[in-house]
Amino acid sequence: MKHAMTTICCVVLCSIPAFAQKGPAMSDQQFLDFAAQTDMVEAHIGQLAQTEASSPAVKDYAQILVTDHTGDYQQLRGLAAKANLNLAGAIDDNHNKAMVAPYHQLKGAAFDHRYIQDMIAGHTKAIGIYKQEAANAQDPEVKAYAEETLPTLEKHLEDAKALQKAKPGA
Repeated sequence: MKHAMTTICCVVLCSIPAFAQKGPAMSDQQFLDFAAQTDMVEAHIGQLAQTEASSPAVKDYAQILVTDHTGDYQQLRGLAAKANLNLAGAIDDNHNKAMVAPYHQLKGAAFDHRYIQDMIAGHTKAIGIYKQEAANAQDPEVKAYAEETLPTLEKHLEDAKALQKAKPGA
């Protein structure tokens, strides 16, 4: 009986690290799919912000995202080719419906408010995924890309939070 309890305790203790992980790690292909969709959506919505946002600060922020995410997507294309992985060339239907379409109904302050909220939520999620990929990527170049991109994503998040505090579109 004592041996059985020791075995059970040992199994439970050895299992704790597995429970502590934030879900299963992505494959490099899944990560590139996520990164490509994120880049394309961010660039597209950022372009839309140029005509629909009311705050000059939001428009300036959006232009930075257009530039950064367009450049990042180009980097992803080269990375995917080197790693023999596929990269989407357009926003998929799910991302288009869930993330892009709602912006076509918004203008002015309402656009600004939603945009800032979505950029905070989106960049927070992306940073978590990029950190996980930086730790778990199978391909060393994909790992390096995730590590190198993190500071830019963190800057985007910091800037979005600063915009939220300034309350454009509130």
